Amino acid sequence: MDFRTPIKIEQAPFRIEPGQRILCVGSCFASNIGKRFEDALFPTTVNPYGVMYNPASILHTVERLTPHIPPLERPAEVAILTLGTNHVYVLKETGEIVDNCQKRPAALFEERELSVETCADHLEKAVALLWQRNPQTNIILTVSPIRYQKYGFHGSQLSKATLLLAVDRLLTSHASLRGNEGALAYFPAYEIMNDELRDYRFYAPDMLHPSEQAVDYIWQQFADTFFSAAAKQYLCEWEPIRQALAHHPFDEQSAAYQAFRSQTLQRLDDFKKKYRLKNGKSV
Repeated sequence: MDFRTPIKIEQAPFRIEPGQRILCVGSCFASNIGKRFEDALFPTTVNPYGVMYNPASILHTVERLTPHIPPLERPAEVAILTLGTNHVYVLKETGEIVDNCQKRPAALFEERELSVETCADHLEKAVALLWQRNPQTNIILTVSPIRYQKYGFHGSQLSKATLLLAVDRLLTSHASLRGNEGALAYFPAYEIMNDELRDYRFYAPDMLHPSEQAVDYIWQQFADTFFSAAAKQYLCEWEPIRQALAHHPFDEQSAAYQAFRSQTLQRLDDFKKKYRLKNGKSV
């Protein structure tokens, strides 16, 4: 008897290879996934201008990032855009959507909800900018499973539904982009959390955020969906080295630990040479 409803994830139109350059922009769930890439020594940029929760702010990050990449710095090969909410805050004085209220008085701002059409339009522009920078960039869209209690749980669900509809609209309009050009894909993090991991034991103590165990599980599903055979082998080789480096001995001065440490550093050096890593990042 199966007590879960496993999510069937569609075959990805591309694969992530070892050492590819990753860009993660969006809600704090994007930060969680970005940290997994960083821990695995992928060259990763995570929310360079802070956590962004809505499609407009995600677009703002892409707009700010794209023109200011130094000419010698290579653009991202994989971009992960994680949507959290369709709620935005508008500065009354200018009518502009702000990404951060910067602790200014709440009276200066008006809260609004973006429509499905507006969310899709912001995402369309963000994707176009990423492809303008690098037509081969593969882009993954996902909706954060984190619930927003401040809207009320019904309001939170309406917000997520708006984002899901916007993503679906974008995927439909770009369904033909395959082959040598960058592809667009959706990863069902929201669905995994709400259907496959619906038990509260998979939530953090605030009962809103996924627990570390849940994020690890979603990361594993992500890797199974998008990682190539070579990338999966890369992770298999890296994980025991990572665990060895994180080991805290009872006696750091013991001969046994010193030998263990020396052996681990040699394994790390061999790993970096094999995958052409420099300072823990691929070159």
